[in-house]
Amino acid sequence: MSKASETWYSERLGREITMARWGDVGTPVLVFPTAGGDAEEVERFHLVTAVSEFLTGQRAKIYSVDSLAGRAWFSEDNSSRVAGEIQNRFDSALYHEVLPAIRKDCEDDEIEILTAGASLGAFNALAFLCRHPDACRAAICMSGTYGLEKFIEGPVTNDYYYSSPLHFLPDLDEDGDHLRRLRERFVILCHGEGQWEDPGESWRVAKVLGDRGIPNRVDSWGEEHWHDWVTWRAMLPTYLGELLGTASEGDAEDAAEDEEAESDAAKAGG
Repeated sequence: MSKASETWYSERLGREITMARWGDVGTPVLVFPTAGGDAEEVERFHLVTAVSEFLTGQRAKIYSVDSLAGRAWFSEDNSSRVAGEIQNRFDSALYHEVLPAIRKDCEDDEIEILTAGASLGAFNALAFLCRHPDACRAAICMSGTYGLEKFIEGPVTNDYYYSSPLHFLPDLDEDGDHLRRLRERFVILCHGEGQWEDPGESWRVAKVLGDRGIPNRVDSWGEEHWHDWVTWRAMLPTYLGELLGTASEGDAEDAAEDEEAESDAAKAGG
């Protein structure tokens, strides 16, 4: 399993951004850090190790980027005006810079990605899928915080409105292409019920998604699972297994294909 990273200056953000990648072949999974985390946070907290079977089995490649928006509005200015603007510039950099970099690395200009994240990372995973259903096939949102009002001060500005799925999803055109594409996607909203968890956040998003006909599911992992990396290290491989299949399933499929090929060859020879 290889690891690589690259850093470039983003004109959209006015600062440098780093993208890290683990794995060689497989479905690209963009995992967002927590609030102020960097691109390698998921490795330091052993989330990459937790999904190693998908990397070594060439079923997934894990990507991550610096959480520049969260870092900026937590440390610089959390007014709704500034935070919304930064969040939208971050989204623009993700779509126009990070996504093309992932597709270039995968040698596929149209490949769809999975998004994932925990805590504020879950917000970014949800927001990127909801804003760009042309780029994503599913989102894994773990212990998410989706109503940013608890962190941001001020009225709902235009920038903030378009950065928040809870705000813009209810107003999407019923007959528009954007909502049609979203109805072909899938969102997993999972949470524990232990310390620092807020299950109501998942249900709040589920209602908005459900009201618009966007497929989703809420999973509770119970009181023994806290808002912590231990929980997320258990969740992520579980849901990657659901969306991508396990290594054993992949081996079985490969074996079946080999057996079918041998059978066809035998018939041709006979």
